[in-house]
Amino acid sequence: MRTRVRTPDPARRTPGPFVVDECRECGHAFQNPRITAQAMAARDTRGRPDPSVERALGARGIRRRHQAAARAMLPYPEPESWLDVGTGHGHFPETAREVHAYTSFDGLDATARVQRARAAGRIEEAHQGLLTDPEIAGRLRGRYDVVSMFHHLEHTPDPRAELRAALDVLRPGGHLLVEVPDPACAFATLLGSWWVAYDQPRHLHLMPLANLERELRTRGCTVVATDRAAPHVPYDLTGALCLALVRRRARSTLTRACAPLLAAASALDVGLAPLLSRTRFSNAYRIIVRRPAKIRAASSA
Repeated sequence: MRTRVRTPDPARRTPGPFVVDECRECGHAFQNPRITAQAMAARDTRGRPDPSVERALGARGIRRRHQAAARAMLPYPEPESWLDVGTGHGHFPETAREVHAYTSFDGLDATARVQRARAAGRIEEAHQGLLTDPEIAGRLRGRYDVVSMFHHLEHTPDPRAELRAALDVLRPGGHLLVEVPDPACAFATLLGSWWVAYDQPRHLHLMPLANLERELRTRGCTVVATDRAAPHVPYDLTGALCLALVRRRARSTLTRACAPLLAAASALDVGLAPLLSRTRFSNAYRIIVRRPAKIRAASSA
């Protein structure tokens, strides 16, 4: 292994840095040591990032990316049922319904936001909890034609268990759609600890595309599509600037003295996105796989 980055706690709630190590052989990066479950709960690590950072970054074309992800499933049989894992407030199902008008969208989330999503009519069924929970997994087994995970897998302590559970709730021949940050992104090297996608301590794992493909193929899945362009989120330069301000306890400047600088960084991120998304500077990728009739057990190595 090698240490990929050391990053301070942006909220200054714990002493010392968070460390992201990387396997030299396969490129898998992970938080080491991992934050404890108690600390994760106390920090609400599955919730939103620092509010000042979030306000500065804004939505960054999230509706456009949701539409692109929904359209990515058009070449395949029209799904009757779709489960969005880590759905939050249900904004993806709400947008995807415009593309798949005859699909029933359900949502799963660890927080009560999924109940509010159902109350708002964005999803039909709300499942609060973890997909790896035996009770939830048993209840949902074999129910869905599509399972989607948008920037969810990197938050989980055991990505293999999440993938196994996702395949279990799919029907044979169903599709799993995953979008995650790309640790091979050139911005990670260029910006170091200022790369916003490290998002410590919330991101526990950063998986190269080849690793995820290999893991799913090991389980008998067929990789039907990959995409590094459409999932790119244009926030790298703006995020680095926000992190610099937050770490220096200059949060109030995010909306005052530094507003012109933030606006310039944002404009640069957005303006360069059409070009950068087609290069190694793309910061995320999408993979779509088809579930086999029978899932093979994978090695625990």
